[in-house]
Amino acid sequence: MKRTLFRAAPLAAAFIVLLCSVFPTPAEAQTFPFPDMSTQGTMDIPVPPADPVVPFIDLTIRNPESGKEVAFSVQLLLLVTILSLAPSIIILMTSFLRISIVLDFVKRALSLQQVPPNQVILGISFFLTIFVMWPTFETIYNQAFRPLADGQIPVETAYREAEKPMRMFMYSQMHNNPENIIMFMNMRNLSQPNTLADVPTYVLIPAFILNELTVAFKIGILLFIPFIVIDMVVASALMSMGMIMLPPVMISMPFKLILFVLVDGWGLLTGQLVRSFVR
Repeated sequence: MKRTLFRAAPLAAAFIVLLCSVFPTPAEAQTFPFPDMSTQGTMDIPVPPADPVVPFIDLTIRNPESGKEVAFSVQLLLLVTILSLAPSIIILMTSFLRISIVLDFVKRALSLQQVPPNQVILGISFFLTIFVMWPTFETIYNQAFRPLADGQIPVETAYREAEKPMRMFMYSQMHNNPENIIMFMNMRNLSQPNTLADVPTYVLIPAFILNELTVAFKIGILLFIPFIVIDMVVASALMSMGMIMLPPVMISMPFKLILFVLVDGWGLLTGQLVRSFVR
């Protein structure tokens, strides 16, 4: 038995030496070079991330301590009101009203139901409005918004400076047709104005809206006349051939589209619309 143990001892020692040569010790493993593009492992416990910081928003309502705080609260209320009414201001106080109505008249005159969609009509009206109103918007930015952002003028002055270009634009569209202004001035029992400065803004805006509606309907009537003639000719031809049950609109619509495309209707319409705002 002892001889067997003495014989197995060298074999066990040789096997231990072989294992040590194949598997490095922990000290050697720390300095063992890793292959390229490999990530070295670690036994450190990662630090848990910190709790997310959620900002606390506190809106405190208290009684004002001075007249300046009351004025600031009123200014903030007016600012929120203007922002909420911004879509109405863009629609009613710019060229958007006239352009959108005229384009809708064109769509109806061509007997088109779904083409172009209403979203496309409104999109075209919006970008044409930006094109027409760009000088006015640029003046408002340079004289009101930019000085207010730089702290050169207070809010009241910025409002007055932004109001002037809009008033000039609205009045320029009614310069040759001041009947609407006179009508609203009489409704408020105000004296007849001699200059634009004598017309309050709350009178100028509804007068401008009525003027834009009137001009847009006049343009729409002129656009309808040639297409109505085509409808009448097609209806008379179908009546003479005894095709009473065939809708005339179905036959006249291709002819109206052909006429509209041949005369470059979109180009002429857009050019005349833009020129109608130039005074």
